[in-house]
Amino acid sequence: MTASPFTERLANRFARIALGHVRREYPNKPGHVLSDDADARTPATLHPVFYGSFDWHSCVHSYWLLARILRRHPSADVAHDIEALFNEQLTSEKVAGECAYFSDPAARGYERPYGWGWLLKLVTELGALEENPWRDALAPLADVIVARFVDFLPRATYPVRVGTHFNTAFGLRLAADYAAALPDKTFAALLSDTALRWYGEDRACPAWGEPSGDDFLSSALIEAECMRSLAPSAMFSGWFDAFLPELGASMPATLFLPATVSDRSDGKIAHLDGLNLSRAWCWLALAAALPDNDPRKTIMNEAAMRHIDAALPHLADDYMGEHWLASFAALALDGA
Repeated sequence: MTASPFTERLANRFARIALGHVRREYPNKPGHVLSDDADARTPATLHPVFYGSFDWHSCVHSYWLLARILRRHPSADVAHDIEALFNEQLTSEKVAGECAYFSDPAARGYERPYGWGWLLKLVTELGALEENPWRDALAPLADVIVARFVDFLPRATYPVRVGTHFNTAFGLRLAADYAAALPDKTFAALLSDTALRWYGEDRACPAWGEPSGDDFLSSALIEAECMRSLAPSAMFSGWFDAFLPELGASMPATLFLPATVSDRSDGKIAHLDGLNLSRAWCWLALAAALPDNDPRKTIMNEAAMRHIDAALPHLADDYMGEHWLASFAALALDGA
């Protein structure tokens, strides 16, 4: 694979999906702590910007998807609608309401680390667009999230290796893009040091626990992608060889076989479409880091295509996948 297949046709399709739910308030699954009666509020009252898409983090990464589309395909049919949404929602006043939510002590661990990483990924994408007010409007919330990472990472003795929102490698990987884009060398160093502390000694990953019944991340591949992004380049090659030593023989076999999704109306089972897409993203990014003559590249790229083919037709089969899967499809198609 040498060119991105994230065509304007697909961009328009993905954008229409996202625009259909980023301001859809219900159904909604808030990860909200109630401290008293006054905390029983509607999603839009709690979150002036990111109240749609079933949950906060899905809304955030749907905005990222729209920003990515606007940058990659600025002349797309949907560009005007995306700009109108951003002008209405990404304002200093509304972002102040999001910051206020995070100031509540009960929200100390809110969306950690998945939503944190996606918020920084969104701000990174907005910063890559031509001059616009949206990145500056979101900057105070990005500062809040960076402060959360800076407070949390030194205290986190162990990583979280599950294939869901709590996976720490995924959070580090998205935050790394933000640190590199600023650039913020101090934050980047914290992320790198944490990745090395958590994962630097890992060897011969068996991946025997994949896939679990509600994974949307491969704990093995996202760890490798995290290390590719944050480990010193001189170190990564040897680490990767030791981490997946039988990759050239398509082992562990489970990483090369797309997950089967039996019920896309079940929110947990529907996660497995996301697993197929996030695996594809990781396979492509990891393959791109290998020398051109490395025979593993073909194996990894072919695995990525199998995973994309398994999931791409099902992005809008049911709202349990529709409210988030297109973002992961964009990562898979454009991530390399």
